[in-house]
Amino acid sequence: MKEDLKDILFSEEVIRERIAQLGVELTEEYSGKPLLIIGVLKGCFMFLADLSRHIDLDCDIRFLTASSYGFSTVSSGKVAFDKEIDWDVEGRDVIIVEDILDSGGTLTALNAFISRHSPASLKTCTLLDKPECRSVPITADYVGFECPNEFVVGYGLDYGEKYRNLPYVAVLKPEIYA
Repeated sequence: MKEDLKDILFSEEVIRERIAQLGVELTEEYSGKPLLIIGVLKGCFMFLADLSRHIDLDCDIRFLTASSYGFSTVSSGKVAFDKEIDWDVEGRDVIIVEDILDSGGTLTALNAFISRHSPASLKTCTLLDKPECRSVPITADYVGFECPNEFVVGYGLDYGEKYRNLPYVAVLKPEIYA
């Protein structure tokens, strides 16, 4: 698996440190308020697990599956959700946690989807941000790292359901997905 990688962008230690900082930021911003954290599967699972351990607040953690990639390296532009939400959002402070913000289509659709349920507030947190890839005008409220315009895997991010278990974020060699 390691032979498929071009470069390691963010090491396990660097990721761990930045996530701890994000947890402190969220704890300070929402001090005394319970949070509803919605993780976007599958890519967020490592990030959300580590992030939630650094948030010193009452948290309700839920998950949605949203997909626009399938087994491709490029977004299809069509976002599919696995289900309608079956928990109460109205009047709650909500944070959507994503693995990566690139085209912005998924996060835009998620914001609209959750907004229909009248949260008190709605913010977004992403491990990686690829602003060069944006096709819709959206920014995340909390960002772990700005990422170059490369196809990355690891720490929950995949290509064809592989590489999620890497403890760091790395660039996948183009010949692997060409």
